[in-house]
Amino acid sequence: MTTRWGECYAQRTQRMGSSVIRELLKFSQQPEMISFAGGLPAPELFPLKEFEEASCKILREKGAQALQYGTTEGYPPLREFIVEKMGRYGIKATVDNVLITHGSQQALDLIGKVFLDPGDTVLLEAPSYMGGIQAFTAYQARYITVPIDDEGMRVDLVEEELEKGCPKFIYVLPNFQNPAGVTLSEERRERLVVLANEYGVPLIEDDPYGELRYEGDHIPPLVVLDERHLSKRSEGKANAEGFFEGNVIYMSTFSKTLAPGLRLGWVVAPVEVVSKLVQAKQGADLHTSTFTQMLAYEVVRTGFLDGHVRELRKVYRERRDVMLEAMEEHFPEGVRWTRPQGGLFLWATVPEEIDTAELLKEAVEEKVVFVPGFAFFADGRGHNTMRLNFSNAQPEMIQEGIRRLGKVIEKRLEKAKAVA
Repeated sequence: MTTRWGECYAQRTQRMGSSVIRELLKFSQQPEMISFAGGLPAPELFPLKEFEEASCKILREKGAQALQYGTTEGYPPLREFIVEKMGRYGIKATVDNVLITHGSQQALDLIGKVFLDPGDTVLLEAPSYMGGIQAFTAYQARYITVPIDDEGMRVDLVEEELEKGCPKFIYVLPNFQNPAGVTLSEERRERLVVLANEYGVPLIEDDPYGELRYEGDHIPPLVVLDERHLSKRSEGKANAEGFFEGNVIYMSTFSKTLAPGLRLGWVVAPVEVVSKLVQAKQGADLHTSTFTQMLAYEVVRTGFLDGHVRELRKVYRERRDVMLEAMEEHFPEGVRWTRPQGGLFLWATVPEEIDTAELLKEAVEEKVVFVPGFAFFADGRGHNTMRLNFSNAQPEMIQEGIRRLGKVIEKRLEKAKAVA
């Protein structure tokens, strides 16, 4: 008897779906297609020479170690580098607080695996990172969504939701949020930390873009503000090196600063949480690639990353400015968009009568693609929104792509008026 595979899948798979972005990347391979869809760093800025030299050195000097199994927690020198790197932003940690993951996406999956039972509630922004929603949905989470504005998550509405009942955790991207590009203000960060502590709800701080700031002042991470809050109230406990075993799990990645193909991310959390995440990771992949970790460490250990990030900021800022100027010139009246201070994305809202999922079909005909906004809402809202990436295309391609997209939007508006 032939197996009926559809009857064999676990119940949790019923809510799983493919990433809209992964599907859209297929269009990017078409000739003359201009893509604003993926969150892709600029490939021409990948440090190929540095990786080539580092690869040869590692295989020549430490080849047997690089090709061997490693510890689940991660390559110790790389973890030590991350501790030092985060210390510049005020994050106090030891290597025992750090777990290396296969990209920050695996970190999200492990957090879902460790914390979520079927039916548990997650509070997140609307819109929020598609990969987070995808990871938590796999563990049968339900969602409470809080809207954003130009200062990030509406923390005043978070308090209203917490009064109704506490979620398992709050998931937030404070810096140059994916997809909207907005940044959570320091005042709101401090209030969010206070609320999370008052209600005993953990904060999951996802910070892949924090180093890619193009203007304005650095704002302390939630994990730093949490430590300050606990210190003032003499609550929580610090480990031997001073890291407060507080209320925040912090996560970041090398994908936006070195190369996404490395698939290297990390989690910073209280030791007991790291231990549980380690157990979950052992069941998934035993450990992150030893060779990849050693390769990344060899590239960054001499200070290369600081100069490289400065170059990224310069290039991406120019591309952001080109996109904003092109939108001012080519987008019709009635379209609004964010003006991010950093990161890789901005968020556009078109008039209500336009469905951007339908608009995308017409945009593909004009050889330009974007991500329809509904993919970033846990409840499928956002029919008239879109995410635009500015890091991957050259300035002249950005100008042409926005011109094409503006033309498509204008045609759609004309059709809507004719029908009305």
